[in-house]
Amino acid sequence: MRIEQRQASNSLGLDDDLLGRVYDARGIEDSQQLERGLGKLLSPADLPDIERAVQRLAEALEQNEKILIVGDFDADGATSVALCLLALRAMGALQVDFLVPNRFDYGYGLSPEIVQLAAAMEPNVIVTVDNGVASVDGVALANASGIDVIVTDHHLPGDVLPDAHALVNPNVGNNNFASKAMAGVGVAYYLLSWLRQTLRQRDYFSSRGIPEPNMAQYLDLVALGTVADVVPLDQNNRILVHQGLLRMQRGMVRPGIAALARVAKRDLTTLSAADVGFAIGPRLNAAGRLQDMSVGIRCLVTDDLAEAGQLAAALDGLNQTRRDIEQGMITDAEMILTQITPSPDATGIAVYHESFHQGVVGIVAGRLREKFHRPAIVFADASDTSDELKGSARSIEGLNIRDVLDSIATRLPGMLLKFGGHAMAAGLSIKRVHLPRFQKAFDKAVKAAVTADMLDAVLLTDGALTSEQLNLDTVVKLADAGPWGNGFAEPQFVGEFKLVNQRVVGQDHLQLVLGFNDRLIDAIAFRQAPLQGQPEEVRVVYKPALNDYAGRQTLQLMVEYLEPMS
Repeated sequence: MRIEQRQASNSLGLDDDLLGRVYDARGIEDSQQLERGLGKLLSPADLPDIERAVQRLAEALEQNEKILIVGDFDADGATSVALCLLALRAMGALQVDFLVPNRFDYGYGLSPEIVQLAAAMEPNVIVTVDNGVASVDGVALANASGIDVIVTDHHLPGDVLPDAHALVNPNVGNNNFASKAMAGVGVAYYLLSWLRQTLRQRDYFSSRGIPEPNMAQYLDLVALGTVADVVPLDQNNRILVHQGLLRMQRGMVRPGIAALARVAKRDLTTLSAADVGFAIGPRLNAAGRLQDMSVGIRCLVTDDLAEAGQLAAALDGLNQTRRDIEQGMITDAEMILTQITPSPDATGIAVYHESFHQGVVGIVAGRLREKFHRPAIVFADASDTSDELKGSARSIEGLNIRDVLDSIATRLPGMLLKFGGHAMAAGLSIKRVHLPRFQKAFDKAVKAAVTADMLDAVLLTDGALTSEQLNLDTVVKLADAGPWGNGFAEPQFVGEFKLVNQRVVGQDHLQLVLGFNDRLIDAIAFRQAPLQGQPEEVRVVYKPALNDYAGRQTLQLMVEYLEPMS
């Protein structure tokens, strides 16, 4: 691990030099890029096919046609489905329902099998959320069945696009929409906002006596889905997340989200994007990973406080089960690596075990990627009777994992049954018999696409904090300057401390007492073994945080990396 400081100056000329340097290091060149008001959101008019999509939905509402929402089985998909159900019902839709495929039986997207299930529900219009751009065969079957399909998605398109009635995706075609990084829930929010405006222009609300919905009331869902999907926080996404967090902090939140925060032991009044990403999002995701996402969607849409609490508790239990499964899989995967290669330093890691659970392969791939700093794919059986494996891939910075898979598919036709995804994450399916050949092909493709520098793990920091800066005021200031996340990294700092004490808490966390000048500071390092030999001094990369225990607020360092000083 190499620790480097981000190159930055206070080029914005802010009064606060620390914030000026932090913003400069994240590419902020103009103070207007820091605006977080809703008035600074990009216009929906620039999204491809959005006008055609809203005209069809407006017609469906006016004619009381049946609308079916088909979502993905992760948190982005769940929030997208919940958003569509709530907003369309608020706009007067009397026949709107949802269908989320069980990932273990039907896999991802609007497949022909899902269309057959959907057709039995007799919809006039299918709206896909967080999926659909790769569903060529499914859309074709829907068309043949007389069902119009509106695709809303954010995933990268393949060479062939589905023949949908409308395809709303910022990453499709040459369009002028500046944010290519929106999550699926963001695309759905834009579609519904444009639909509301269209209905207003048609005098729909006043003629029917329907109160025009305030779309801001759904921003808590948008923030949750955006953060949980780990999309880059460009300015547009930062606005959506910031506004959603503000509503949560002020108590203007869906009962289900509030209940999820409670079971995660998070205080809504101080909720951060990190809390959403590491505490609330995983609990919602657990439903889709281990069962089906319907329980998560019901948690998000219910207005009943008691039901929301019960569903959140069920999701919390599923999340604990998911964590137990994940830990066992990580142990197995690391053991398999030692059997496959002389060392865990293969350029491209691809592992499989018959005990692996399909629902958590993505999480395990991410953990392997973090541990070895290599792109990783983890496979599990598609089903008990199938000879197909389903894999989830996670990449390192600078390597487009979807492009790597595309190069394999081009070089070895038939190797990949299907694949798709983002630059940093993708999914794929192969035949079990092809696994050894794929492992070699993946390693070869990664070797051809990376440089030595990319394989050298670098931990970027924002430098050191002075004794005067290392306090709760800085914690509050940095929290207010966010939201932080992927593509707009939360500030972290490096410092040299005396190691006063270390002890293991929980199963594998390390609690520390550090000396800094004449002060003692508490710190916590998750999934960190004790340092051997009790070194006197340590170098620490950390994020300053607030520890609120028994009503007493103190500074605590969240340790990202720890090493003894030689």
